[in-house]
Amino acid sequence: MTNTTLTGLAPLVSPATKVLILGSFPGVRSLQAQEYYGHPQNQFWKILQAIWPSGAHGICASSYEIRSNWLLDRGLGLWDVYASCEREGSLDSAIRNAVSNDIAALHLPQLQAIAHNGGESFKHARHTRTLGVPVYQLPSTSPANASWSFERKLAAWREVMERHGLV
Repeated sequence: MTNTTLTGLAPLVSPATKVLILGSFPGVRSLQAQEYYGHPQNQFWKILQAIWPSGAHGICASSYEIRSNWLLDRGLGLWDVYASCEREGSLDSAIRNAVSNDIAALHLPQLQAIAHNGGESFKHARHTRTLGVPVYQLPSTSPANASWSFERKLAAWREVMERHGLV
């Protein structure tokens, strides 16, 4: 069976981005919806809502545009380490022939840190370290990462946000 090349999503950043969250590559649901973390079981948006509960009532159910602006207003940005790849399904372990995004080309003047959402993304930490900001590996928010409880993931994510003045 021949895999077709999949193309990822555009970066969700602004000149005010202080912490850039890097995933590996959007899952099938996210690509279909053209939304970061579009799978309903992914805990990404729920974790952010728990970190910033004020003004976030119902943010997980709101439109993607509202969620995106809400995230940008807090100094976060989103992108993936891979611009394109071949993959059947949504698992990182199925990624083949990946082409990396040029993270440095984003030119984020207020960037303070890069946080990798999961292990596959963190494999590229040596490249993101060249940007001269702290680099973190956060536990994946994917439903495939069932070994970490929501509370444990939340604590790790909150710590990075606090470290950079976003909480």
